[in-house]
Amino acid sequence: MYVIQWLRSLLFIAQMYLMMLVLALYYIPRTVLNKNYAFHAVHSYCCWVRWTASWMVGLKSEVRGEVPTDEVLIASKHQSFFDIIMIVSVVPRPKFIMKSILKYAPILGWFGLKIGCVPVERGKRGAAIKKMVADVKSGRALPGQLIIFPQGTRVTAGAYLPYKVGAAVLQKETGQSVVPTATNVGVFWPRHGIYRKPGVAILEFLPILRPEDVSDMDTALFTAHIEQTIETASNVLMEEAGYTVPI
Repeated sequence: MYVIQWLRSLLFIAQMYLMMLVLALYYIPRTVLNKNYAFHAVHSYCCWVRWTASWMVGLKSEVRGEVPTDEVLIASKHQSFFDIIMIVSVVPRPKFIMKSILKYAPILGWFGLKIGCVPVERGKRGAAIKKMVADVKSGRALPGQLIIFPQGTRVTAGAYLPYKVGAAVLQKETGQSVVPTATNVGVFWPRHGIYRKPGVAILEFLPILRPEDVSDMDTALFTAHIEQTIETASNVLMEEAGYTVPI
């Protein structure tokens, strides 16, 4: 059974990247004329991946909670490429703080820049945050939902990595609300490798934190608060999926 599922996973991954190319060829000319087509492109691709995952490898996906549509910060747990897919499939105007090297990635990098993603060089996150805050305040930044991964990278299911202060700094400087977001996708779709496990991957938008809710929190306290909120909810979702969370 493992070999069959591995082969199904390989086929799924192959068609996933093939469809990325097909959609890119369709949407690039349109996006050159009107950048709003970039959002059509990323939404179409992410919905396609969710749909094909459901029947090709048995990995269904469910989004819980109220999907944010206003200009907010989404502070999300990040376990694999699939949590990005799930967020982008439902959020109307997503944009990310992404590793700078990704802007050179074929297709992904080009569309990422078109939807307003912010490339950040390793070791220069502070400077990037300052520029991003300035862009938001001046109106140069594209409106939408800014997704930030407070741990800074993908984290294997059950592993621990401290949260960084980026989300707290952005919230304080922009005055925007924050939507903590939990997931269990790493149980089914790992950081690396081909095998995709059948099941139900869940992404959950947790109750929104409005500026007045966190006005008395400093950066350290806010960071600790969202860490506890996101990690606790993610652990519950992983346990729901049958994963034993390390104590």
